This record gives sequence, C-alpha cells and structure tokens, in this order.
Amino acid sequence: MLSHLAIDNVVLIQSLKLECKEALTVLTGETGAGKSILLDSLGLVTGSRSEARLVRKGMEKATVTASFDLPKDHQSIAILKANEIEPEDTLILKRAVGADGKSKAFINGQPAPISLLKEVGETLIEIHGQFETHGLLDPKTHRDILDGYALLQADTDILSKAWQTWKTAQKELAAIEAKIAQVGEEKNYLKDSIEDLENLNPQEGEDEALSAKKTFLLNREAILQAMQSANQAMTANAGAEDRIHQACKALEKVADKGGEKFSNFIGTLDQALNLLREVASEMESYAYDVNADGESLEEVDDRLHALKAQARKHNCFPNELPAKLEALRADLTALEKQDNDRDALIMKEQQTRKSYIAQAEKVSTARQAAAVKFEKAVNAELAPLKLEKAKIFVTAEQLGEENWSASGMDKISFTISTNPGQDPGPLNKIASGGELSRFMLAFKVVMAGTGAASTLIFDEIDAGVGGSTADAIGERLARLAKDKQILVVTHSPQVAARAAHHWFIAKAAQADGSIATSVRTLDTERKEEIARMLAGAEITEEARAAADKLLEVAKVA
Repeated sequence: MLSHLAIDNVVLIQSLKLECKEALTVLTGETGAGKSILLDSLGLVTGSRSEARLVRKGMEKATVTASFDLPKDHQSIAILKANEIEPEDTLILKRAVGADGKSKAFINGQPAPISLLKEVGETLIEIHGQFETHGLLDPKTHRDILDGYALLQADTDILSKAWQTWKTAQKELAAIEAKIAQVGEEKNYLKDSIEDLENLNPQEGEDEALSAKKTFLLNREAILQAMQSANQAMTANAGAEDRIHQACKALEKVADKGGEKFSNFIGTLDQALNLLREVASEMESYAYDVNADGESLEEVDDRLHALKAQARKHNCFPNELPAKLEALRADLTALEKQDNDRDALIMKEQQTRKSYIAQAEKVSTARQAAAVKFEKAVNAELAPLKLEKAKIFVTAEQLGEENWSASGMDKISFTISTNPGQDPGPLNKIASGGELSRFMLAFKVVMAGTGAASTLIFDEIDAGVGGSTADAIGERLARLAKDKQILVVTHSPQVAARAAHHWFIAKAAQADGSIATSVRTLDTERKEEIARMLAGAEITEEARAAADKLLEVAKVA
C-alpha cells in the first residue's frame, strides 16, 4: 500500500509530506483548493504523462516521491527483477518534471524509463476519475473489464501467445506454399533435365574420346591400308622379318670364328626380330578389332552432337555434364524437401489452431461464467443506489472464426435498461446523467476489489448525488476499504463520515503573494468539517448535530 507521499512544486503545492494509512481516507476542502492536484501527483509518480503546467510557477522543476510497502509476493517484484532492479520491502518511486515538460523517473534510486514506471505503477494504484466516458462506456473495453473481474490475466496471456503461434504457423505455411507455386515450373524443368541427362548418361572425358574416334573413323580406310602395307613389308616373303632372319643365320654360321662381337650382333638381331613379330601381332590384332567394331561414324557423330547440345542447354562444357547431372539432382532434392516442409507446416498449423481453439474455449467458458457473476454483482449494487428498476446485462457472445483474435472468440457487451420491459441499450444512451454516475459507481465498486493494485483512488465519484444515495456510496467505499487502501476526493458529508482518516485540503496566500495548498489531518475537527460540508460557509448547530448523526451511523456500521 501507499505509505508516504512527498510533493514539491506541483501547481499550487509548494511542499507536502503525507503519511498514508490503511482503510478509507477522504480528501475534502473547498473547490479549487487542490484536492485533484494530489491525484495528479499520484498519477505522475506512477507513469502518467508529464506536462509543463504541473510545475509550480517560477520553479525549475516539480518532484513527486511515493513509497509503498509491499508483500513478498507482490506482482511488481517480478517486474523489477526482470528489469534488474533489486526489490526491497519498501518500493520508492520518484518522478521529476522540468519547466520544459521533460521528465525523469527513478525506482529505488535507480534511473528508469517512464514505461517501466507506468508498468510498475499499474500494479500499485488504480485511479478512478469522475465518470470518464472512455472507460466503461466504450464497448471496446468491456472484454478487458470482464477479464479483469474474472482474474483471467494468466489465461488470456496464454491465449494471446497461442494466437501468435497459430498466426505465425499460418504465415510460414502461406510463404512456403507461395514459394512452391513459384518453383512449380522450375521443378518440372529439373525433372525433365535430369531425365534427359540420365538417358544420355554422359561419362567423364567421353567427348574427347568420341572426338578422337570420329577422327579415326574419318580416316579408317587409309589407316587400315597403311597397316596392311606395313604388315606386308614386315611379314611377306623377302620382307623385313624374313631378311632379319636370314641375317641371323648368316652370322650364326661364323659365330664361333667371329668372337664376342658376333654374338652381340646376333643377340641384337634376335631382339629386333622378336620386336618386329610382336609389333606385327599387335597390328594384326588392332586391325581385327577395328573391323569387328560395328560403331559407325554416324553413331559417333550423333553421340557427340547430343553431348554438345546438352552442354549448350546447361551452359557448360561436355565433360562437365556428369557433375551438372548431380547438381540438378541436388536442386530437385532441395525443392522436393519443400514439399516435406509444407506437410510439416500443414500439421503445425492444424495443431496450433487446435491449441488456440482449446485455450479460447477455456477462456470463453470462464467469461460466460464470469458474465453471470458480474451481472449479478453489479445488479446487487443498483437498488441501494436508488436504481431499483434498472438492470445491467452482461453478454458473452461467441464470434465466427473470421472475427477471432488474440483476445479470443468472444464479444463482451454491457447494456442496461432503466425500467422493466425496456429493451437494453448502451450505458451512455440509456441512462441519464445522474443514473449514469450511479451505474458507473456500481461497476467500479464491483471491479475495484479484483485488480492487483492495493491502493484505489476515487475522484468525486459522488458528484451529483446526495442523501441516502451518497450514504450508500460511502458505505460501499468503506466496505472496499476493508481489503484495499482507499483514497477518495469527495464533496459528500455522507461519504466523508465513513472515513477512517480525513485530510482537509486548503489554499492560502503566501508572504510572496503566491498561493499554496496545504493538507491537514483532521481528528477531533472532523465533525466541524462535515458540518461545513452540510451547511456551507455558515455552520449551524443543526449542521453540527447532523454531522454527529452521520459519524455515529458510520461508527456503528
């Protein structure tokens, strides 16, 4: 809860140091004394927008410091730890605003961004202004209000994450399907190209071998003729083989007389004869193979043409076609993997959609139950506020899939009727000004106890009502104060009488001619202030007696 508040140079406030206590504290005083400035100061120190107008005239800056006593499990502790601020038993927030409107924020003495100050502040204080139309009157807020009442924050966080996960899966699936559609023609091209190359079955170095073979086939007759002539020259009668043989025989006849030299001559001629025979045999075998090879020049030429055509198609050399085939196979595999990825994403999209629906239905069920409870709770507050014939309707309607969102599949709406048989309609169109104020109070009383904040501040929520209605307002605020710290700016003596603590706000001229606001805690003087609120400027004995009565009734309650 809020334990201390220090305000320096905020509008009419020169310097105030206030000790705040549990239960219900009322702030009273004449109009313009500065009661709302206290609320502006609390808003400032909990992250609301800073403005240069808040700085007291002639001052360089305004500062507000608020101290809070926290339980060990308070929601703000996790926020502080996440932002590397060590939590303590007492949380101190500070905001300084310069005359230029620029501000600085501090948490436990450490500089902090305003966004963090606001995030922490929302867990500490709820400020309910005087019937703002952008709150309950705005249908866009109704779902969040019901969720807050039903304490569904954790469930709606899960729901929001499930929605984002589902939407991400949808986007991933759409992206890959678009990509697959774009590469459809490319995949067909790859399949056809791979089929053509596999049918062609190019081999490494095949084009060079075919070129050589083509050259040979173009000159085969001449080559065979030359080989035949050479063979005849070597093996025919009186040919090279025969003559070398005769030369050997001639030398062998006188080998025993010619000595070692002759033996060498004979050995060399014998080697030559063997080489000649070996060459002749190889040439004969080669000629046989050439004649046995049925491949024609046309076939070789066609094969070379096919290889070169594929090389031109793939912009490579013929000897690179085997590598190109492997590359095309790899590309096709990669594209076909996209099909597998798409199948996995289809399953993921289906699963994440199912998870979202399951969580959305869980939240929807909780909302429907909360709608009944909330409606009953608000309607129970209407009769004491002199709205006996009025009724609030809280509906939770499930929407079609096209209207689902991160918030779920429900449309939540608050409508009212002020008389039996009247068709319900929007709050701001059905209720009169006075009725609207009381409807809003009923809502706020029911909602106020459900938030995380332990300090609730109400600014003139009793405006425009009096008598028993004002007393009913005071009774409800006192009831809320049993569980929460409540601060109320009020002009109603019935509300003031219900308070456990009473601050009197006044303004007075200073020695320098400026005006300053002061705050005084009332104790025994409470009766006099309540009498003033009843009677006005001239306090009568009747007003004092009425004040006594109000205080007595409040004390008994």
